[in-house]
Amino acid sequence: MSYEHKPNTGSLFKNDKRETEAQPNARGSALIEGVEYWVAAWTNVKGDTKYQSLKFSRKDENVAPKPAAPKEEDFDDSLPF
Repeated sequence: MSYEHKPNTGSLFKNDKRETEAQPNARGSALIEGVEYWVAAWTNVKGDTKYQSLKFSRKDENVAPKPAAPKEEDFDDSLPF
Protein backbone atom coordinates (compact mmCIF):
# COMPACT_ATOMS: atom_id res chain seq x y z
CA MET A 1 0.00 0.00 0.00
CA SER A 2 1.40 3.39 -0.94
CA TYR A 3 1.35 6.48 1.22
CA GLU A 4 -1.39 9.02 0.46
CA HIS A 5 -0.58 12.67 1.08
CA LYS A 6 -2.97 14.95 2.88
CA PRO A 7 -4.18 17.88 0.73
CA ASN A 8 -1.48 20.41 -0.16
CA THR A 9 1.39 18.39 1.31
CA GLY A 10 4.34 16.50 -0.13
CA SER A 11 7.56 14.72 0.73
CA LEU A 12 11.10 14.56 -0.65
CA PHE A 13 13.73 11.84 -0.32
CA LYS A 14 17.43 11.86 -1.12
CA ASN A 15 18.10 10.68 -4.68
CA ASP A 16 20.57 7.82 -4.11
CA LYS A 17 20.73 7.15 -7.87
CA ARG A 18 22.04 10.63 -8.77
CA GLU A 19 24.94 10.40 -11.23
CA THR A 20 25.08 13.85 -12.89
CA GLU A 21 24.49 17.48 -11.91
CA ALA A 22 21.39 17.49 -14.14
CA GLN A 23 19.69 14.91 -11.92
CA PRO A 24 17.90 16.12 -8.80
CA ASN A 25 19.40 15.84 -5.32
CA ALA A 26 16.00 14.79 -3.97
CA ARG A 27 12.78 13.41 -5.44
CA GLY A 28 9.29 12.84 -4.16
CA SER A 29 5.65 13.62 -4.66
CA ALA A 30 2.95 16.06 -3.59
CA LEU A 31 -0.83 16.45 -3.65
CA ILE A 32 -1.74 20.02 -4.57
CA GLU A 33 -5.39 21.04 -4.90
CA GLY A 34 -6.37 17.42 -5.57
CA VAL A 35 -3.74 16.86 -8.29
CA GLU A 36 -0.78 14.51 -7.78
CA TYR A 37 2.67 15.79 -8.76
CA TRP A 38 6.19 14.43 -8.97
CA VAL A 39 8.64 16.78 -7.21
CA ALA A 40 12.35 17.13 -7.97
CA ALA A 41 14.76 19.31 -5.95
CA TRP A 42 18.27 20.57 -6.70
CA THR A 43 20.54 22.09 -4.05
CA ASN A 44 22.16 25.30 -5.33
CA VAL A 45 24.48 27.92 -3.87
CA LYS A 46 24.36 31.64 -4.62
CA GLY A 47 27.05 33.56 -2.80
CA ASP A 48 26.95 32.29 0.80
CA THR A 49 23.32 31.15 0.55
CA LYS A 50 22.22 27.55 -0.09
CA TYR A 51 18.75 27.08 -1.54
CA GLN A 52 16.52 24.44 -3.14
CA SER A 53 15.24 24.75 -6.69
CA LEU A 54 12.05 22.74 -7.28
CA LYS A 55 10.33 21.29 -10.33
CA PHE A 56 6.76 19.95 -10.31
CA SER A 57 5.40 17.56 -12.97
CA ARG A 58 1.86 16.24 -13.03
CA LYS A 59 1.84 12.48 -12.53
CA ASP A 60 -0.93 11.96 -15.09
CA GLU A 61 1.03 13.75 -17.87
CA ASN A 62 3.46 10.83 -18.10
CA VAL A 63 0.67 8.45 -19.11
CA ALA A 64 -0.58 8.57 -22.69
CA PRO A 65 -4.34 8.00 -22.95
CA LYS A 66 -5.30 4.67 -24.48
CA PRO A 67 -7.47 4.93 -27.59
CA ALA A 68 -10.93 3.48 -27.19
CA ALA A 69 -11.46 0.10 -28.86
CA PRO A 70 -13.82 0.32 -31.87
CA LYS A 71 -17.35 -0.88 -31.21
CA GLU A 72 -19.17 -3.18 -33.59
CA GLU A 73 -21.70 -0.43 -34.41
CA ASP A 74 -18.81 1.79 -35.58
CA PHE A 75 -18.27 -0.41 -38.67
CA ASP A 76 -20.23 0.41 -41.84
CA ASP A 77 -21.35 -2.80 -43.59
CA SER A 78 -22.96 -0.86 -46.47
CA LEU A 79 -19.66 -0.41 -48.32
CA PRO A 80 -19.62 -2.16 -51.74
CA PHE A 81 -16.39 -4.11 -51.24
